[in-house]
Amino acid sequence: MRQPAIIAVTALVPAIWGSTFVVTTELLPPDHALTNACLRALPAGLALLAVTRQLPHPSWIGKLLIVSALNFSIFWWLLFEAAYRLPGGVAATVGSVQPLIVFTLSALLLGTRVSILVYVAGIGGVIGVALLALTPEASVDPVGIAAAIAGAVSMALGVVLTKRWQFPVSPLTFASWQLVIGGLLLAPAAILIDPPMPTISVANLAGYFYLALIGGAVTYTVWFWGVAQLGPITPTTLGFFSPVSALFLGWIILGQSMTSLQLSGVVLIVVSVAVGVWMQRTIIAQRAQPGRGPGRAPDALAARDI
Repeated sequence: MRQPAIIAVTALVPAIWGSTFVVTTELLPPDHALTNACLRALPAGLALLAVTRQLPHPSWIGKLLIVSALNFSIFWWLLFEAAYRLPGGVAATVGSVQPLIVFTLSALLLGTRVSILVYVAGIGGVIGVALLALTPEASVDPVGIAAAIAGAVSMALGVVLTKRWQFPVSPLTFASWQLVIGGLLLAPAAILIDPPMPTISVANLAGYFYLALIGGAVTYTVWFWGVAQLGPITPTTLGFFSPVSALFLGWIILGQSMTSLQLSGVVLIVVSVAVGVWMQRTIIAQRAQPGRGPGRAPDALAARDI
């Protein structure tokens, strides 16, 4: 598959993730962040594991525990905590710093040469998210803000380590292992810390099913495939589409208003993402030309030269 097609498919993932705040606030029981994270991860992972029927090599367990905790256990717990404590716009704005963290960690841990223009595009994306998400009525909860920031750091580190360690299995298998491990790590904390679950309604079941199947198993399989194909920078940059999706879903489903300032933020995000992706592809193409370093394959360039 050509790179533009890979980018387009990967971009669908954050667009789908934008529905998380709507589903959480409208369909899930409140104040059960750990339980919600566990029920999103573990059933999806077990379903994928039943399909793949492949267990990890014992020597990989340590690294798998780390990336599973970062990508799922910690990140999803903090994501639900932020969703409960903050308006979706505030949580989305704080979480949108994740690409900037990925850029920095990629330089430190992967040796990636990150262009200043990529940072500028990332900052433009953060400003765009702030324009479309922040309103005068938006309240600020310090614990919620801390959860959103810590969640962004956790996911950023998980994405970079995923690329650094490069487990030699299919994205489907890799997702199944992480979802199962992430869910198992969450289960004891959910039982000990969260209040008892109320009677589960049909709406609750629908919310859990959607987040586990679509927002978990399907999207994360595609996400890890995109990271393997493109490196961590481009998929993370595409993450700016998540708050855009959340904005339009709130407008369509919840009847929320949409202002001209918010639409300006959408335009700024689209431009920022386009600049970041274009910059990456340009540098890779230049370094892939003859005479610019023999023996360096385009896939390897994607991981290092951004």
